[in-house]
Amino acid sequence: MFLSNRMNYITPSMTLSITAKANELKAQGRDIVGFGAGEPDFDTPENIKNAAIQAIKDGFTKYTPVGGIPELKKAIIEKYEKEYQLSYNIKQVVVSVGGKQVLFNLFFAIINPGDEVIIFSPYWVSYIDIVQFAEGKAVVIPTKSENQFLPEIEDLKKAITPKTKAIIINSPSNPTGSYYPEDLLKEIAKILKEHPNIVIVTDDIYEKLLYDGITFKNILSVDPSLKNRTVIVNGVSKTYSMTGWRIGYGLGPEEIIQAMDTIQGQSTSNPTSIAQKAALEAIRGDQSFLEHFRKVFTERRDLIFRILDSIDHVKVFKPSGAFYIFPDLSDIFLMDNFQKLKQKDEPNSIAFSRILLEKYNVAVIPGIAFGDDNCIRLSYAINEDLIRKGVERIGNFIYDIIR
Repeated sequence: MFLSNRMNYITPSMTLSITAKANELKAQGRDIVGFGAGEPDFDTPENIKNAAIQAIKDGFTKYTPVGGIPELKKAIIEKYEKEYQLSYNIKQVVVSVGGKQVLFNLFFAIINPGDEVIIFSPYWVSYIDIVQFAEGKAVVIPTKSENQFLPEIEDLKKAITPKTKAIIINSPSNPTGSYYPEDLLKEIAKILKEHPNIVIVTDDIYEKLLYDGITFKNILSVDPSLKNRTVIVNGVSKTYSMTGWRIGYGLGPEEIIQAMDTIQGQSTSNPTSIAQKAALEAIRGDQSFLEHFRKVFTERRDLIFRILDSIDHVKVFKPSGAFYIFPDLSDIFLMDNFQKLKQKDEPNSIAFSRILLEKYNVAVIPGIAFGDDNCIRLSYAINEDLIRKGVERIGNFIYDIIR
């Protein structure tokens, strides 16, 4: 009786709840292999930690401007000028408490009740909830595993209506690891140019985690003319293994960014002062460690793909970026032996993930959390021994079903 109707539009994050459950079982002494957490297992680089320590020693522990310190904003501007030849001024940049808050502020700034936001499925778990919480309507466009979860252009054309306010592009993708090639981005850009009132949101949080020599491009790389209505969402969490530092940022049209700043001023106010100094060092400091990160992730990706691909009835493709793999288990879910294991009305991916954790000591995220009940998500941001052990247990579960 005390809660608002708004709470009907938001649910707890399944990724966080499953990770918490896995940690609880570990604390009880269970040998759990956790593929759930969306964060690198590397430590934050020393130069970044040292910058935060120095900030504390210097007494940099007070309020800062709501949308971030000028030095950090300038570093972000310099990054985009140098790497992507995109020019922004300081009023077109906002620094927030993680990329999630950037998205939250953005959709509360631009959405009116009933506005539609196009989201490709599988999608990051929070997109739907944030849009709905802002009283918008999520228009979900499904994609197919056999097409590496890349959208069909005709589906996009059909989804656009007079109510379409925004579209989200997440490449490399969480949960699939798919990367939108340049030709696809050009096709999307061509369509969006025909609809000048749609805000384009490009979630680039995994921009530096691309493999096989792929060079990152977003929609502004292929069509800079869309810049006046595109908001870039990024942060330091994934690239610099700084998930707990909670620093994200957005770049875009001044009107939108300043509205986001106003919202932030009435919610969290500024991001943590110390974390901002660490982020400044991350963006401006030595980047050489990234090659090591990418090398390790490439080796882990190849390992987890090879093992999953060898399991009967598992359909999987090798992801191009991020640190997730999203195997399709739909053939297994159709089997009578699997259906007998489910609880009444339990979604397939939830049933598989529940039994896998309870009986086989492996934590994965059900695909339904990302809009695709045929799949499960595994993060390979864990060491190779754990990957081998965990995927072997998954294989054992599947073979028990088949038998």
